[in-house]
Amino acid sequence: MKYHDDNYYIDRVLSGDVSAYAQLVAKHKNLVFSIALKILNNREDAEEIAQDCFLKVFHALKTFERKSKFPTWLYRIVYNAAISKTRKKKPDLVPMDDYVIHNYSEKDVSEGIYDIDPDIQKALIEKAMSKLSDDESLLITLFYHGENSIEEISGITGLTMSNVKVRLHRIRKKLHDDLYVTMKRALA
Repeated sequence: MKYHDDNYYIDRVLSGDVSAYAQLVAKHKNLVFSIALKILNNREDAEEIAQDCFLKVFHALKTFERKSKFPTWLYRIVYNAAISKTRKKKPDLVPMDDYVIHNYSEKDVSEGIYDIDPDIQKALIEKAMSKLSDDESLLITLFYHGENSIEEISGITGLTMSNVKVRLHRIRKKLHDDLYVTMKRALA
């Protein structure tokens, strides 16, 4: 479905057409849920946060000053709500796998990636993504899936733009290194 600009729906809602809010929800629900899920790691909690945030945004829509894009404002609300919920929960500890095979060069591994079926490549990337911390996964999701700029991610997370850039760089390196190790194991 092709959507109008967010301001179109906001103006309609503010002028009394509350049904236009359904279009805003439909347009942003997937990424709102993804952000909440990346932070909470629990589908039910993420659904609850997403619903609560859309309700909160609906009631606060008249206070939206349009100094930033609507998605930035919305995602910031979701981010804060999900972080608040995680502070109330005890974190799960996950053991780290430090097994590394040193028999192959990076060149061997890089060339070997092309010999792997695309579905397996996708599975390897998803596995590497699953090893990221909640914060790392959120940043990657906002940047690549949500197509948010560094400045928008800074506004959503409260991190400085420099910090967002550094973290994205480190996360990419971490993913590269994890995929490198995984490929070495696959070639062994």
